[in-house]
Amino acid sequence: MSTPSPANLLSPITIGSVTLANRIVVSPMCEYSSEDGFASDWHLVHLGSRAVGGAGLVFTEATAVAAEGRISPQDLGIWKDEHIAPLGRIVTFLHSQGARAGIQLAHAGRKASTQVPWLGEGTVAPEAGGWTEVVAPSAIPFSATYPQPRELDLDGIARVRLTFRDAAIRADRAGFDVIEIHAAHGYLLQEFLSPVSNDRSDAYGGSLENRARLLLEVADTIREVWPRERPLFVRISATDWVDNGWALEDSVRLAALLRDHGVDLIDASSGGNVAGAQIPMGPGYQTPFAEAIRNQTGILTGAVGMITDPAQAAHIVRTGQADLVFMAREFLRDPYWPLHAAAALGETVAWPTQYLRAAPRGATARKPIGNTS
Repeated sequence: MSTPSPANLLSPITIGSVTLANRIVVSPMCEYSSEDGFASDWHLVHLGSRAVGGAGLVFTEATAVAAEGRISPQDLGIWKDEHIAPLGRIVTFLHSQGARAGIQLAHAGRKASTQVPWLGEGTVAPEAGGWTEVVAPSAIPFSATYPQPRELDLDGIARVRLTFRDAAIRADRAGFDVIEIHAAHGYLLQEFLSPVSNDRSDAYGGSLENRARLLLEVADTIREVWPRERPLFVRISATDWVDNGWALEDSVRLAALLRDHGVDLIDASSGGNVAGAQIPMGPGYQTPFAEAIRNQTGILTGAVGMITDPAQAAHIVRTGQADLVFMAREFLRDPYWPLHAAAALGETVAWPTQYLRAAPRGATARKPIGNTS
């Protein structure tokens, strides 16, 4: 049972057995800085500094459940047991700063084996570290510069489910508090959801319920191994931003289904599945999706997308548009955004003991939290 949303960005919230110190979440942000999927010192410092900065929940970037499910050869991974220890080191540090640790489990589908952003776009050849085959619900490429995918057969779909299950077991062993399933931005699970990328005629295509089948099965198989008292989130793209594509009303129906399959919160993003889609971006442009899903289904939601100002973030929570505020690029600009936001809002928050001499009058020392595993 989750606590209702009081009108304070910096108030705690309890979801299952996990209490977040505030409603501020470091959104998953790909760093493209791994070798063979391993977390490195870069990931420790990148994620750890946001915990020092006071975020209530810090997510890893999209973490591949299979080597062939990486967006790029430099993606973070959790497809083998050797990945657990360096991820666990990060979890331990996040906990030492009073933050909860989240991991986003992902499979890139037809957008796999592609370039890191600063090198352009398009397929990475095997001789450059890419791989020869990517998979999708249907043999429809994302665009002319992306790989031609192979349509998954039923055995392949079963293997995908298993990779998510095994990744969840490893996430538990690493000590994470929250799992988020990545079903957005044009990656595999959204590819199944959207009629733009799924033209199957079997049990995984056609109706919304069929197109949602794999995501629901992934949620179920994770819930089989992930403690029920620990939260399970799903990030969705609430709309494809094109006619005859996935739309907000589909997302509302999906959220109700996910709620009944053990999902605690919908992280409502958008787009990513249609090359060249016209997206009317602006401050808080995706927040209405979180609000509609929350109001129409009763499930907790997170708002994400061009949320930068403390008053803006506080307003989202205070008015019940969402329960959590996910932030990405603003955290790249300011790892200590929550501390600065508290000052701007006239609130007091706990500071790292090492920084107390620079804290506002009345600030208290932050307490570490224990591992929930």
